[in-house]
This record gives sequence, structure tokens and C-alpha cells, in this order.
Amino acid sequence: MQVTKGNLKIVPTFEDDFTLCLHTLQEILKKRITASFGTQKFDLYEYKEGPFVASLDAVLQVDKAISFEEKIVLLLSITPYVKPGFLEEVMAQALPQGGDFIAFGGVKGQQHRGIIPTGETALFLLAGDDVQKRLQYQKMFGSDALFAKHGLLQVDGVSNGEPNMSGRLLPDADWLELILLGKEASPVHSAEFPARKITTSMVWDDLVLHPQTREQITDIQTWMTYHKKVFKDPAFGRKIKPGYRVLFYGKPGTGKTLTASLLGKKFDIPVYRIDLSLVISKYIGETEKHIELVFSRAERKRWVLFFDEADALFHKRVGVNTSNDRAANQEVSYLLQRIEDFEGLLILASNFKNNIDDAFLRRFHNIVHFPMPGITERHKLWKKSLPESIGYENNIDWKEIAEKYEITGAEIVNVMYYATLKAYSRGSDLILQDDIFEGIRKEFKKQDKTFSY
Repeated sequence: MQVTKGNLKIVPTFEDDFTLCLHTLQEILKKRITASFGTQKFDLYEYKEGPFVASLDAVLQVDKAISFEEKIVLLLSITPYVKPGFLEEVMAQALPQGGDFIAFGGVKGQQHRGIIPTGETALFLLAGDDVQKRLQYQKMFGSDALFAKHGLLQVDGVSNGEPNMSGRLLPDADWLELILLGKEASPVHSAEFPARKITTSMVWDDLVLHPQTREQITDIQTWMTYHKKVFKDPAFGRKIKPGYRVLFYGKPGTGKTLTASLLGKKFDIPVYRIDLSLVISKYIGETEKHIELVFSRAERKRWVLFFDEADALFHKRVGVNTSNDRAANQEVSYLLQRIEDFEGLLILASNFKNNIDDAFLRRFHNIVHFPMPGITERHKLWKKSLPESIGYENNIDWKEIAEKYEITGAEIVNVMYYATLKAYSRGSDLILQDDIFEGIRKEFKKQDKTFSY
């Protein structure tokens, strides 16, 4: 706030951008309240230039497409998280005589004792009592406006029959964490976000695939590299949808999850595996609701979605004999539409391709088979799984083992892990052939398969 003393303007200095922003917002709100009583005029745009705007950009860290008015509203929405009692202080200074000022909006929280700004508070901040301007600014909260597209802010739902804009301003949790703590953490796994981030410390060289499978994975990488360029083509771009849908199918342990993790790692895109135990619900409509929470958030954040054991959700439709059959088919119909509209990379993984509804198969851009590794692949996997800090008996013939025992890459890692632990338990730095055979026998036993030397 500027103070005039004689012919000099004294401008207070602030230690940080947050303090400057909050001080200026407080000044704007007080002037807006005073103007509503007709005691003085107020022009919001006198604040559109100067140190306030620079500090606003530094605090909010949002896209350049976000307007000045939208930035002011975003700042308003985070005030309870930065300075509890901020709006109470504004009201106390603007209305020292007290009283209820309905046009200002705001609600009380259940735990938070202060005023939480609402959509009405935002409209009052921007337009005061001007009805036409209020209607104009209300559009910024629409589903096709920038707040929704960037997933930054929404107005909370209200009880039936109450004005829509009386709902609380709800800033995006990820964005809020970014500006308050300096980093955007992974969302917490819960019923509200039924997915977990998957990562791997392995590299592409650790992944051993059949040549045809590797070629199809290369096609996915090509899409991830160039799809934005194709989508921008003025003639062809409007004919295609921006997303990419892939089915990985094959026995467990053949590299489906690892491949999804490595794709995300290479392109620095988080990969989230859907937790079907939290997604699938016996209550009609709840499954779709849970899935939409993940899809909408992943779309805004440009995440990769990975559905493991996808046939539990994307199963074939059944004949309608009961209400449960009808609800199950409705879920599939919803999923068909939702995956087609998803704008990112969507990977479904299943043990068997035939378990997936044919309508989904037609919508996949790529169907990738992860077969059991052949002799050549198994030999590579054995050699790549050898620890660097420990040796092995010279009489171990890895090629012969690869030829004789048909197991997956994950099982080979389990065998080597077992043999290495056995070596350390003996106080030895040598893996024995007997330990390798014992590890293979244990893997065969899990599947009720007969082992022979």
C-alpha cells in the first residue's frame, strides 16, 4: 500500500513475494468492500503492473496463459493455507463496526475456524456488485475454461438448491504442494486416488525381450516422441485422437510391468498402476466414479496409466440376466468411452488376450505379446542376472541351464537371489551350481511342475 507524505510516496518493502502478495490482496479486498458502499471508486487494473504482478507470478508458478484476474482468484484460494484468519482480518479492518456482509461470500470449515473463500468471494473480488461482470467472470469456472483444463481450481459442490458459486474454492492439491513446499509430491494412495506410482532402478539393457516384442515397444516410444508433432498438423491432426492405447499380454514375469516402468523412466513421465481392489465396487456407479478420479487427474498431469490384470475390469460383456449383469455391462461401456477419450498413454496388462472384450481390442493402437523367453533370451537373462560382487563355480554351464529349464525372467531373478543369499550364508563369495538347481526346483514347485537335474 502506498502512503503519501508531503510530495513523496512511501512504498513499503517486503521480505518475500508471499508477504507482498497477501498484503496487496488485503488492500484490494478492503478497497472493494469500501467501494461497494459508494464511498470511493475502485479499479482492479491499477494493480495489473508493478511488483505485485511479478511477485504473483513467482508465488503461483502457473502457465502464462492464465490471466491476471485468474491469478488473483488463485491467490485468494490459497489464503487459508498460508495465513489462517486472513479474511477475518480483512473484514475487521474494512468493517470495524462489524455486521454480516453477505456479498463477500465465504464459509466456515469443520476443523478450520477461519473463513474459507467461496466462488462468491472470487466474484466479489473481481466484479463487486456489477451483475454483468459477475456473470462474465463466472465463466472462468466452467468445464472448458483454463482452471478446469489445467486442473488448478474448482468450486466445491453445494447442497441441492443452493447457488453454485457458494461452494468453497478448492485449489489442486498437487499444485498447492508445489507452491507451498517447493515440490510436487506423488498423490497419496487412497480411495480418492486408487493408484500407486511404479518405478524401477533397472535400465533398458536389463530388459530382455523377443525381437518382435522389442520392435513393438519401439513403436510406443516413437509415439511418445512424436505424437504432439503429428497432432499439430492442420490437416491430419483433427482426424486423430491424442491418446495411445496398448495391450500387453503374456504370462506373469515376462516383463510387462518392467516395460511400462522403463517407458516412463525414459521419457520422465510418472507411471501409475491402478489398484483394482479400490476401484472395483459392488455398488452401482461407484466403480466408474473411482476410475474417473484417476483418469481425470492423470490427464491433467500427463501421467501414464497402467492397468495390471486388466481382465478383471475390461472383461468380456455377458448376457443380461440380472441387475448385476446390467451394471457390469454399463461399467464396460463406460470404460470403452473413457479409454478412447484419454489423452495420454494407457497400458493394459493381462495374462490372456482372449479375456479382454473385443470392443477394447479394436480400440488398441498396439497389442504386444510378451511370450515366454526362448533359449537365447533365457541365456541372456541368466548372464545379466549375475551379481558383480560375487563369483560362481566354473562348472556352471549357463547355456545348458537355459536350454533345459523354461522359466521367466522374473523367476531367473528369484533363483539368482536365492543362490546369492545361500552363498553369503556360508560366508562364501561363490555361487554353487547346487544352489542354482535348488532355486529352480523351488520355482517349479510353486507351479506344481516336476524338476529334474
